[in-house]
This record gives sequence, structure tokens and C-alpha cells, in this order.
Amino acid sequence: MFEAVETLLAEHAELERRLADPAIHADQATARRVGRRYAELQRVVAAHGAWHKASEDLTAARELADEDPAFAEEAERLAEEQAQLEERLRLLLLPRDPNEDKNVLLEVKAGEGGEESALFAGDLLRMYLRYAERRGWKTETLDVAESDLGGIKSVTVALKGKGAAAESDETPYARLKFEGGVHRVQRVPVTESQGRIHTSAAGVLVLPEAEDVDVELEEKDLRIDVFRSSGPGGQSVNTTDSAVRITHLPTGIVVSCQNEKSQLQNKEQALRILRSRLLAIAQEQADKEVAAARRSQVRTVDRSERVRTYNFPQNRITDHRVGYTAYNLDQVLDGELDGVIGALLDADQRERLAALENSAG
Repeated sequence: MFEAVETLLAEHAELERRLADPAIHADQATARRVGRRYAELQRVVAAHGAWHKASEDLTAARELADEDPAFAEEAERLAEEQAQLEERLRLLLLPRDPNEDKNVLLEVKAGEGGEESALFAGDLLRMYLRYAERRGWKTETLDVAESDLGGIKSVTVALKGKGAAAESDETPYARLKFEGGVHRVQRVPVTESQGRIHTSAAGVLVLPEAEDVDVELEEKDLRIDVFRSSGPGGQSVNTTDSAVRITHLPTGIVVSCQNEKSQLQNKEQALRILRSRLLAIAQEQADKEVAAARRSQVRTVDRSERVRTYNFPQNRITDHRVGYTAYNLDQVLDGELDGVIGALLDADQRERLAALENSAG
């Protein structure tokens, strides 16, 4: 392990030298890429420094304990601290998701279940917005289509970065990357007059938000159409062609936005979504792990492909991928998602550690 650490420390020193050279800043894309890698390795440098200091303190405490037993307790405490720091260092050596530091475009779409599914999609949207608020993230609605009863047919929101209220330096993508998939609800719908429990579903898709330097779009690859936006019951209908539909000709991806009153604003929002979808596709093709993660997300909003169930009669939430179950559904829907998200992240960490140990063995 420590041989790998020494290699990363040497890389960090070289990146620091490059960033100090004014010439690198002539190419902003290169400077940004080098800066990101430097910041990533800074965590390894800090963890190694803490581990090294704890090791020196432990050696000194053990020497003192040989002469004075009163130092034995301090040596025991330092040995435990050193072991914890070594484990943190080991975790930092795990291969990182290339999108770990990115913001998120979160899409929620109603699926099977008609109006009840749209209402549930609205519940999911509020859940994620409340979670973002708890972690100090900024939110921005890029596009939304509402149902007749106030639910959500589809919505795309941007969740942005490390807010002051955040409990850690984890980005929206780092926390939400496993939220993608089909979410199933079991409850008595407001549209049900006889009090019977129904099952419906909504789909969630998590995309790392691409920056301009991540995906280059050429005008010749885009077909841009404009049309009049519309809403349920004739509401929010524009009298001008402000809605925008962009088709990426090489891939056939189509993105529509009509949330803003300005055609230019809708075009910019659509381009943001398109870049993020293209980034995800490019990384699927380049990285099998990313491909597997994407395949675990929503393909069709079919109840049989569920990743999570929200059972209202029992106040129960179950994530079927890791066997997580808790009876605090009301709190989860109010944004207290750390329990279920933590279970998913812990399972992923254990899997990656096992893979690292097997490759080392």
C-alpha cells in the first residue's frame, strides 16, 4: 500500500510544480484538469501526513511507556488512531469515479400508474429538493411538465455543489450516484375512492453535469426546433415560440425545454442536459464500471425493475439492491436520505475494497 502512496505523493509534487508554471494557464482546459487531479491527490497527502505524525507519536509514546507505565494508555489510544488513519489512507487509494467532483442533473419521470405515478414523481422531487436543502446545495429547475392534479410528468433539476451547510465535502454526484432506477410506491392513491392500496412507479436518472470542456458540441450535429410551450389545462401557454427542442444528430438524443419564458434560456438549459447525457454515454463506452452503473439505472419505468420501494401503510422504505429496510418513510420523504444513501455507498466501498484486495492477492 505504501509503495502506491509514495507514487501518488511524487505525482502530487509534480502537479504542484506544473501549476506554479504560468505557461500552463494559457490552456484553461489543461489547467483545470491538472488542478482537479492536484486537489484529488491533496486528500492523500493530508491523510498520509496525519498517519505519519500519528506513527511518530506512537513510537514516542511506546518508548516512554517502557520507562513509565502511565504512558501505556496514551500509546494504546495512538495505536487505535494510527489504525484508523491507515484505513482512511487505504480507502483513498481506491479508484475514484471520474465524476466524483461533479454536480448533478437529476431527472424524475412518471411511469406506470397514471396520475398517481405523477403525484409520486412530485413526492420524489420534493424529497430530493429537501435533501439538497439539508446539505446546503443549490437547486435549479431546468425543465418541468406538470400533470393535471399537480403531480410531475417529468422534471430535470440541477443540484450544485458544496454549500456552507454541507456536513462534508461530498458533491451531489458523490452522494446521489446510486439513486438512479425505478422507484416503486405502495399506497392508497388520492384518486382511489374505495381505499385500496395501489402500486405505481416513477423513474429517477442521475447524470453528472458536464462542463463545456467535457463535451464539445458542433453546430452541424444539432437540429434545433422551436415551438410554443404548454401546460395542463391550458395554463402557462406562451403566445411566442419560446420552447426549444434540440436533436443531436449523431446519437439521436432529443432534449426539450420549455420552463423559461426566453427561447435563449431554454436553449441553454437544453444544451446543459444534452452535454450531460453525451458525457454519460461517452464514459459508458470508455469504462465498463460506468457502463454497469448506468445499466443499473432506469431503462423503462416498469414496476418489475424497481430499485426501491416506498410502502406508505407500513411507513417502510426498502432498497432492494443492498437489502436496506427502515420504518421512517415519512422522514425520508422529508429529505432524511442519509441512511439509505449511506447503505448504498458502504456496499459500494466494500465491493471496491474486495476487488482491490483480490487484485493485490
